Amino acid sequence: MQEDRSESSKSWLERLAHAFSDDAPQDRNELLDMLRNAGREQIIDHDALQIIEGAMRVGDLQVREIMVPRSQISFVEMDESWRSFLPRIIETAHSRYPVIGESVNDIKGILLAKDLLKCLLDGGLDNLDMNTILRPAQVIPESKRLNVLLKEFQDSHHHMAIVVDEYGGTAGLVTIEDVLEQIVGDIEDEHDAEDPEEVHIKSMGNEQYLVRALTPIEDFNEFFKAALEDDEYDTIGGIITQRFGHLPRRDESVELAGFTFKVLSADGRRIRLMQVTPPQA
Repeated sequence: MQEDRSESSKSWLERLAHAFSDDAPQDRNELLDMLRNAGREQIIDHDALQIIEGAMRVGDLQVREIMVPRSQISFVEMDESWRSFLPRIIETAHSRYPVIGESVNDIKGILLAKDLLKCLLDGGLDNLDMNTILRPAQVIPESKRLNVLLKEFQDSHHHMAIVVDEYGGTAGLVTIEDVLEQIVGDIEDEHDAEDPEEVHIKSMGNEQYLVRALTPIEDFNEFFKAALEDDEYDTIGGIITQRFGHLPRRDESVELAGFTFKVLSADGRRIRLMQVTPPQA
């Protein structure tokens, strides 16, 4: 079986090298065009082409374009009781949590959920000393390139980094999974599966709403008493991407049918979360 995979890989590389042998690309755009032509000619398959394009794209992307914004981070406070934060950890089911002191800009370290399990087995959490189990937090600027960050993750064995803005304040966080998804596409686990009872639209107050991009247009229309067309697209993210005319980045805004849509979270493949302001009465 291993030999078959090796021969298949060798044949794939030989065919690609042969395609380039007579007319080597002179720049990156030519290389991408040749790779896409190779995909159309079935010299390389679609999945391989997407991975190659993703690997090339991470050098162009900055952390600010894929990070989880501060408003969506589940923090644990340094002096918070385990009875307070443990239900939140169970509900969100993340493996790592930033721990803060006096404010969200005061990052003390990273709490690993598995370390809590060890404490539980060693005698319970009533005598938990957060200082003894915190892991160091890797802090990076918003402008860091993803290819550089990926190499740092590999070298440091960290899986999460805290992102700070130009003033040193906490802007968000990014994980190694977030970076890898730019190369290979979404990496889903059992907690990423669609929950039929999951809230797609949530009020933020002040007549603003958080709306998941995967919200069906029918549900959006019902909630806001709107009449957006659903002939071409099933989700609100699809129709908004079409409205932009390109895959938008975080903080880009667009208006549609009187609604203002501001992108809060997006990656190199799709919008994830938006802030929606309905038309003023």
